[in-house]
Amino acid sequence: MSAIYSAPAFLEKAAQHMRDRAVQRDSEDGERSMAKTVAAFNALYGFDLTEEQGWQFMVLLKQSRASCGVFVPDDYEDGAAYFALAGEAAAKNRS
Repeated sequence: MSAIYSAPAFLEKAAQHMRDRAVQRDSEDGERSMAKTVAAFNALYGFDLTEEQGWQFMVLLKQSRASCGVFVPDDYEDGAAYFALAGEAAAKNRS
């Protein structure tokens, strides 16, 4: 197995993506748009999704994409980042 595809490499890339999003979105905390996203979705469709559930949905999206076609490392990198963000939301709201 190439070192570029090791488990720690995927986690490091996920962390780098999150740091990149902080710069791109001009936010110290990086990508933290899910609370606004689920609030808008809930208002439009009458659901009561939580921020954690929104991130979990994104994990499933990445899993679905990763399950077909060619190998795309980004599916696994983003999936790791989204799962970490789900954990952060769970710790904040369910601890």
